[in-house]
Order: sequence, then C-alpha cells, then structure tokens
Amino acid sequence: MQILFYVVLTVHIIVCFFLIGVILIQQGRSADLAGAFGGQGSQTAFGPRAAANVLTRLTTWSAVIFMCTSICLVVLFVRSTGIHSVTEGSHSAPASAPAKPGK
Repeated sequence: MQILFYVVLTVHIIVCFFLIGVILIQQGRSADLAGAFGGQGSQTAFGPRAAANVLTRLTTWSAVIFMCTSICLVVLFVRSTGIHSVTEGSHSAPASAPAKPGK
C-alpha cells in the first residue's frame, strides 16, 4: 500500500509541474497589440472560436489527471492511517482562564 502511495505521489508531482509549464506557455486571449491598448480586435467574446489546440487539450487532460491523483492520494492516506477527520488525531488543550483586567 505504501508503494502505491509513493507511485501516485510521484505521478502527482510530475503532473503538477507539467500543468504549471503548460499553463505558462499558453498565450492569453488579449496578448496581441490590440489587447495592450484595451481593444479586442478580431477577438469577440461570443464569436466563432478556433478548435482547441494542443496546449488546451494538454491543459485539460493534465488537470483531469491532477484531480484524479489528488483524490487517490486522499483515499490512500485515509486507508493507511485510519484517520477520517482532521480533528480526530488532535487532543483538545484545557481551556485557560481569561486574563485579569489590569490597570
């Protein structure tokens, strides 16, 4: 079970860095010269859109893999430790007395 956890963790970290890189490589919608001065040029909000390019598809699939590995890591962690709640492992500290008003 531990080996599977580390394998999924390694895939998760690789996908994280890949997702960051793919997002940073993409060009924004208003990245042309007209967008720098506030104009939209030929780009319209609800107009025809070109087919999704390779970077968009890579972003989508890496985001899906990121979410799946995140869920798998949570499930594997809960099964290995047995902790089902954030507050389950913590011990409540005794309540302290309120501070006395001073002069």
